[in-house]
Order: sequence, then structure tokens, then C-alpha cells
Amino acid sequence: MSALPSFPGSCHCGALGYSFHTALPVSRWSVRACQCSFCRAHHALTTSDPEGRLIFEVRADDALQRYRFGLRTADFLVCRRCGVYLGAQIATPGGAFGIVNVRALSSVPPQLPAAAHADYGAETPGERVARRTERWTPLESIV
Repeated sequence: MSALPSFPGSCHCGALGYSFHTALPVSRWSVRACQCSFCRAHHALTTSDPEGRLIFEVRADDALQRYRFGLRTADFLVCRRCGVYLGAQIATPGGAFGIVNVRALSSVPPQLPAAAHADYGAETPGERVARRTERWTPLESIV
């Protein structure tokens, strides 16, 4: 596998982080503003790349809060210390996948495209898992 550019991110206190690897130029990232109450409350903007890879890092075990809501198909990763929503992960028979909150990037690139509003409220659990398997970024491992 050739080396992909890396975009690091972390929570405010640095207890949790991620490395988002993608060959896509930032201007072509698919940035989404999910309209669920959790994402709206966190003012989250997420992205993923099915051709990239993602590594979540836990630097302080006691800081990781996994949160499940709605259809309970994914773990949303939140720092217990500073409250930052880092991203989400899902384990499926086809592998593990994740998304990152671009607001947690160490440096948010100026060429980041405007976010598209996304509403997944009508999905069944099966449809939600299928979409995430197809569109989210492969994870090196589940945290």
C-alpha cells in the first residue's frame, strides 16, 4: 500500500486522537452535516473516504466514552474529559469502518468544501449498516 497523506485530529485536551489517511484532495472531501440531534448538538461536520484508512488513538483509557443512540449501530467516540466528539466507528461482517469530525482536525484546511445537510432518519438498521460499510473509511482497528 502506498503512503496516503495523513490528517491528524484530536479532542481539545489531547486524550483522544485520530489519523485520517486519504488521497482525496481536501476540496473533494464529502463533508456532511448530519441533522440528528447528537450531531446538531455537537455542531459536527463529518467526512470519510472508502479508499482511505483511519486510526483512532486512545492516549488516556479513562477518557474514551463510547455512546450509542438511535438505531444503536455505531459507537460515537466522545472525550469524557473535554467533551469533544471525535468520530464514530462500526464493526460489520465486512470489516470495521469509521468517520471523523472534521472540526477536530488539528488544522482545518481552508479549502474544505461546504457541508451538505444529511438526514438518515428514515433508514432501517440494515440500510444504515450497508451505507456505512460502503461510504465510511476502513479502520485499522476498533478502539
